[in-house]
Amino acid sequence: MKPLRLLISIDDTDDMDSRGTGDIAELLAQGLADAGLAECGRVTRHQLLVHPDIAYTSHNSSMCFAGAIDDESLDEVTSWCMRTLAAESVTAADPGLCVVALETLLRPERLVAYGREAKQRVIGKHEAYRVARGLGVHLSEHGGTGIGVIGALAGAGLRLSGDDGRFKGKFRIPGDESGVARVQDIRGYGVDSVRTPTGDVLGDDEPVLVGPECKLVLLAGEAVLLVVPAEGAAAAPWTVIDRRALRSY
Repeated sequence: MKPLRLLISIDDTDDMDSRGTGDIAELLAQGLADAGLAECGRVTRHQLLVHPDIAYTSHNSSMCFAGAIDDESLDEVTSWCMRTLAAESVTAADPGLCVVALETLLRPERLVAYGREAKQRVIGKHEAYRVARGLGVHLSEHGGTGIGVIGALAGAGLRLSGDDGRFKGKFRIPGDESGVARVQDIRGYGVDSVRTPTGDVLGDDEPVLVGPECKLVLLAGEAVLLVVPAEGAAAAPWTVIDRRALRSY
């Protein structure tokens, strides 16, 4: 047996009254881990094009997570994801599933390019299938019109780029009485680096006003906490970026 790295991406599983696609992605990741089928990482959300010609539930975003398996279990993992996605998606949805085995992926740059194109132009289902066949990745639909395959493939490409998306969920980083924590302590909460939107990386001793909640973005293949200069007489020179400013990631 050989280790195999996967990207598992889904899209269009919900309606306005049901749990979101991100929740189902987390369910898949946890279910695979609980079944002993894969070791899975955190889910990222990837924003795609919003356009009148595109049918979507709320924001047209797809969800992706990474996994590690033995190569002999790829078919079993893919089948499990197909069954579970079909069972957990609502009847009114058009769910799609993409499973990418990175060690056997043909032309990774084409998958990344497709993901970026899905943020810029309208893409049809047949084009998505054509690209998937050329790359040797699994792409399947599990209800409705199946147009979720378009975003599922795009989500995998954007996750592979390492420079797109927000990690699902928010969390609190404990600070001192002023709400300040140093970067070296922040990195103990699943944060790979703390940096500014322009790319400057803060040193371990830098103090940051962390506030009541934080969200991470995917940049340079890392889980990154973005900060900006604090205004006025703040308790630290840096503060966590406003959540509204994260909409572009």
